[in-house]
Amino acid sequence: MEIQIESLQDIPGAAKSFLDAVGHRKIFAFDAEMGSGKTTLILGILSAMGIEHTEGSPTYSLVNVYESEMFGKIYHFDLYRIENEEEAFDIGIEEMLYSSEVCFIEWPEKIKNLLPDNTIWSYIRKNTDNSRTLTIDI
Repeated sequence: MEIQIESLQDIPGAAKSFLDAVGHRKIFAFDAEMGSGKTTLILGILSAMGIEHTEGSPTYSLVNVYESEMFGKIYHFDLYRIENEEEAFDIGIEEMLYSSEVCFIEWPEKIKNLLPDNTIWSYIRKNTDNSRTLTIDI
């Protein structure tokens, strides 16, 4: 499935379309180049999930944890700064990934071998006109 995002004003609609498309799935890997909008999209999805106050990208903390009345606990990972899978184990990522809670993962390629088989991969591509194309492998 593809969702076109022409501008930042399209993020709320794209977030709703994303949630409608993925149903009750829980683990989401976002693959995109630096500056493609992974964090912006995930923050939009969190907003659509009822999270009113987000903390931005967890670049330094590696994970932000949110609580949604509709969706329960939600983990937002930014793994850009980890060097290897061992560092991911050190933050307890395996427990979180297999907790049956919702997980949004930026830079998932760094822990590809640790991801559950039911992970939904999403790809954000920056187009020449600065719009984005979100592709969801469902």
